[in-house]
Amino acid sequence: MSVIPADVETDKQPPMTVPLRHFVVGLGFLLAAAVVSVLDPLGAVPGQASLAHRHLLLAGWVCVTIAGAMTQFVPVWSGTTLHSERLARLQLWLLTAGLVGFVVGLLFGLYDVLPVFGGLLLAGFWTLAYNVGRTLFGTRPWDVTERHFAVALGFFLVVTTFGLLLAVGYTRPVLDGLPFDRSGLRTAHATLAVFGVVLTTVFGALYQLGTMFTQSELHGVDAPLKRVEAVGYPLGVVVLAGGRLFGTPAVARVGGLLVVAGLFAFGVVLARRLVESTVEWNPMLRRYAVAAVAMLSWAVLTTPAWLADPTAPSALFGAPSAASLLLFGVVGFVVLGTLYHVVPFIVWVDRYSDLLGLADVPMIDDLYDGRLARVDFVAILSGTALLVATEALSLGSAPTLLGGSLWLVGVVTFVVNVASVIRRHSPEALLPSRLSEALGLRDGDDEAATDAAE
Repeated sequence: MSVIPADVETDKQPPMTVPLRHFVVGLGFLLAAAVVSVLDPLGAVPGQASLAHRHLLLAGWVCVTIAGAMTQFVPVWSGTTLHSERLARLQLWLLTAGLVGFVVGLLFGLYDVLPVFGGLLLAGFWTLAYNVGRTLFGTRPWDVTERHFAVALGFFLVVTTFGLLLAVGYTRPVLDGLPFDRSGLRTAHATLAVFGVVLTTVFGALYQLGTMFTQSELHGVDAPLKRVEAVGYPLGVVVLAGGRLFGTPAVARVGGLLVVAGLFAFGVVLARRLVESTVEWNPMLRRYAVAAVAMLSWAVLTTPAWLADPTAPSALFGAPSAASLLLFGVVGFVVLGTLYHVVPFIVWVDRYSDLLGLADVPMIDDLYDGRLARVDFVAILSGTALLVATEALSLGSAPTLLGGSLWLVGVVTFVVNVASVIRRHSPEALLPSRLSEALGLRDGDDEAATDAAE
């Protein structure tokens, strides 16, 4: 059974082509990241493969997906209209061109082009921050999700500024005379990107999605845990990043403990929502369950490591044995699970909601193939478990290659499944408007929609 929220204002959303194109571009970056992760242990990827992989995965898949999701759902959740659809389209072009050029520069040693494409990335994310920020500015008071999104937009501004400084630093001595070095800037940049931009957005979204799609409410111990996360976590990210930027372990330790406490608190809240779910479990909730377990496990593993030295290079994303747990187990499964509902939901609202009572229409969960969803879940979960075990036990390159290969199989299956939803139920979402009109596939074509429903 699908959950169709009754309290969101879907008439406030921009055209579905805007977020869906972000999601499709993000999936392309995900495939590229998965391929690099498989080929890198074989020595088949030139240049800075690890750095290229992280940018494809985080800046590409995760952050481009976040850009599309914020553009779509901030107006829906806030009951307002997006400040500018034109800027939302522009940001995708800037982000895509910027990241492709940046990754090519990293892989082929074209360091002179990094500032140019880094500048395009900065322009794309600043366009997102301005557009969504202007949209949020007109809504008061902010709820917990809106507050998290506003904080995440602020992190976007700082992260991209740091990133551009790092890009320019490949060819210019821009850091001379500053009270921090390149190593500190790099770790602060990574800290603000993962813990600031990505996880702050994830927490904000899950406060809505976790209750909405489990049909449960926060109660009891959830309230103090929510306060711990909402206040302590963003403060901890800032302090941790500052301690790492200036190479001050004592400061970073305080921030790191606040981050761990906030992430653990949210993991408990999410786990409680899943345990108290009153709806049938679906691909979204199963992936959220993996993420909740990964959050709690990461916090337990990371606490002693960050107590010892949160500025150590090996502890950048937590304990040396927990980086894959955070990036794949937490971030990966949250984004995968969310896309399994968000993409079909957007397509269903656009294509079928107006046909209720006029024709037989599918449920949201009927739009994708349940068998493929099970295949990609098993493959990605197995691959993630193997990568985490390899990292924790130092098992070598062969298990890493196998884990990456399982991830690639799961990712390809996932992309095929989600893309088929758009191709079969709303192909005009990815076509230019004139071509869609020529093919008779324009939004609002009731005859085409009725045929698709039948």
